[in-house]
Amino acid sequence: MDAYHTDLMRTILMMALAVIAVAVGAGALAAFGGLDDAKEIPMQPTNKTVSRSGYDIARLTPAQIEFLAKKLTPEQYRVTQKSGTEAAFCGNLVDNHKDGTYTCVVCGLPLFRSSDKFNSGTGWPSFFQPFDRDHIAYIKDGSHGMERIEIQCARCTSHLGHVFEDGPKPTGLRYCLNSAALNFVEKGQPLPPESQPLALKTAYFAGGCFWGIEHRYQQCPGVVSAESGYMNGKTDNPDYEAVCSHATGHAEAVKVTYDPRKVTYAQLLQGFFLMHDPTQLDRQGPDVGDQYRSAVFTVDAEQQREAEAFKAALQLTPKYAGRKIVTVIEPARKFFSAEDYHQDYVERTGRACHATNPWPQVFGDAEKSKGAEAPAGH
Repeated sequence: MDAYHTDLMRTILMMALAVIAVAVGAGALAAFGGLDDAKEIPMQPTNKTVSRSGYDIARLTPAQIEFLAKKLTPEQYRVTQKSGTEAAFCGNLVDNHKDGTYTCVVCGLPLFRSSDKFNSGTGWPSFFQPFDRDHIAYIKDGSHGMERIEIQCARCTSHLGHVFEDGPKPTGLRYCLNSAALNFVEKGQPLPPESQPLALKTAYFAGGCFWGIEHRYQQCPGVVSAESGYMNGKTDNPDYEAVCSHATGHAEAVKVTYDPRKVTYAQLLQGFFLMHDPTQLDRQGPDVGDQYRSAVFTVDAEQQREAEAFKAALQLTPKYAGRKIVTVIEPARKFFSAEDYHQDYVERTGRACHATNPWPQVFGDAEKSKGAEAPAGH
């Protein structure tokens, strides 16, 4: 058989397998709330630049993508930049059974783990879930007379393949990938810099009901996540009822994970002292009790020094003349995550809480309060 007929047979086989995959996937992309919902993706907010697992997913510019694509082979370029599909059973990663991480061949973002790979029998590398759902973008694809969901790298928009609904448990999904869109880094080998997570940092704050404090930190540019919980008490695994009984000594606190390239610890401190009244002892407005105390829980000596110096300087300002700042500054002990119904409470319910929005004042720009990234140098 000559080369022309060989390529023709491969194309026919590839399209037949795709049609079968669509037919088999009769359910609704269950993990994402259904096929119709999946069409509404991207799953991450357009202004999100750091993923849940701490990777930089800021969308690259066309010029940056073009520069990175220069290193690709003709086949890699055709697949990733022209939405091509490699012939079934021809990719070099279909039968790869080594432990490791599959990264984007263009920008290096980790996309899948070997532990989530399975043999689908389709001729393409298949996975039942991504490395991080924030690392994948989902696009409606109506080409070839079929309705499918294309998957792209969230950082560089490179075409990866498609996702179908005929995968194994627990997701029931099959992420069908082109080997040409992936690099593989075997376990034990160092990931290149572009495939490594950001050097994120953690800070802890308590200033009354954690609903409002959590919500305001979620609005801060450079904050990756804010989580409500309980800290610096005398018992393990406290729950909300026990904390409210005043028997555990825990404070309602918020764990703030942030990107120090975008926001400094000093700015987080400034926002904290603006969003609540630090002169109220064991209370915040109508909420009374030691769990509502004002506190900064520090993770190291540097944070301790910076927080103490910030508090001392603030006490000398005219705003606090005659009023004592009672905020406790002490080393952080174990953080216990609060119950699920406390997480993202203001965002989910729309109910207001005591904390005011400090970020326009901190960053000097009202637009920053809407979640936009801080300028370079902040």
